[in-house]
Amino acid sequence: MAKGPQTGDQAPDFELEGTGGTFKLSDHLGERVILLFYPGDNTPVCTKQFCSYRGDDDLSALDATVVGISSQDMQSHDRFSKKYGLTVPLLADSKGEVAKNYGVRAPIVGRTRRAVFIIDEQGIVRHRDLPTLGLDFQTADQLRQALDAIGDHRDMKAPVGGKSD
Repeated sequence: MAKGPQTGDQAPDFELEGTGGTFKLSDHLGERVILLFYPGDNTPVCTKQFCSYRGDDDLSALDATVVGISSQDMQSHDRFSKKYGLTVPLLADSKGEVAKNYGVRAPIVGRTRRAVFIIDEQGIVRHRDLPTLGLDFQTADQLRQALDAIGDHRDMKAPVGGKSD
């Protein structure tokens, strides 16, 4: 059995400091949230990923709140964000607790695996993507397609004792 929440599970709540201020997942019930876990600031693939989200592959058109999460501290996130003019808030999971709860803590000490979790309006995981090697990332278009595939769950009740999907 895979670690971390599976599709249909309640997303583990968390609160982290970020470049856009404090972010608490449960404060975003009623909206869709995309969690973009990534290995590290200023690394080649991560830089390409987050820079792509501010260009032609802009995330602002998505009907979702989007945040990046990695193990670097706020100073690192601030430098990375300012250096590249990033538009996605970056959250500092310095202790790796959120990555551990989502099953994406990397075997390399202090790192996070690349992963995407889309959480619906009820706080349920509706999409998860954990690439084997972590060298690929989901583009804004792929995230849009995943959002379209899960639909809008604003009027649905959270599942009780089971999975929905």
